[in-house]
Amino acid sequence: MITQTSKSVLLNELEAPYKLPPGAVEFYREFGYVKLKDVLSPEVIQYYGNLITDLVIRLNTLTKPMEERTTYERAFLQIMNLWREDEEAKEFVFSKRLAKIAADLMEVEGVRLYHDQALYKEPSGGITPWHADQFYWPLATPKTVTVWIPLQETPLPMGPLAFAEKSQNVNIGRDLEISDESEAYMASQLTQFQLNETPFDLGEVSYHAGWLFHRAGANVSDSPRKVMTMIYMDKDQIITSPKNKYQDADWRTWLDARPIGSTPDSALNPVLFSY
Repeated sequence: MITQTSKSVLLNELEAPYKLPPGAVEFYREFGYVKLKDVLSPEVIQYYGNLITDLVIRLNTLTKPMEERTTYERAFLQIMNLWREDEEAKEFVFSKRLAKIAADLMEVEGVRLYHDQALYKEPSGGITPWHADQFYWPLATPKTVTVWIPLQETPLPMGPLAFAEKSQNVNIGRDLEISDESEAYMASQLTQFQLNETPFDLGEVSYHAGWLFHRAGANVSDSPRKVMTMIYMDKDQIITSPKNKYQDADWRTWLDARPIGSTPDSALNPVLFSY
């Protein structure tokens, strides 16, 4: 049973600034991602990780056998906007520590939440195909970033996130949804880019730009790969006309169908950090 004092310590950590290592902003600007060690303590990860796992189990509706699922469904269980389901999950999602890192890496004055999502790759779960997240987002600028937070140490057999370095600046593949087709096409197109596919230590997180191509291997371990993510956008981001059915769905679901050309300033997209 966690005490009020120990809970206060966890909350203080989620609010306290994290000192970016020298060169982190420059690395992110050039390579489109950065991995950062010791961002969260084992105590924070254990406490909120257990809570997030309980929510995933309770809210998950994907129950069909693995062999009957699509490639996308085999990649992970996906539960979104946990902050609207549980007040303690909201504490984690609204972390100023994590949001400030996002603002500093994007070199903006502040960030809004686009949405959060838990991504749980079950044992025997398949690959996450090559894709760029911003294909799904009706947003005007590339000032978007996702923090990827493993809730356990994540060795290669679990399928850690892998990045095609510097691919955030290419135009190829930007019209592809995550699929077998995106995996096959981008695997042939991304050979010019260095691949970073390394394990994650406990407490290590990554931030990747919305247009950076990334993937993950299958989970061939006997434990679930538990990950929590938050997507941030520049607080002054502008909503654009949806370019595909997925962007239209996102506009209605995560941006509250705010007017095209306006800032996404509804209650769904609060400012989580601002200078």
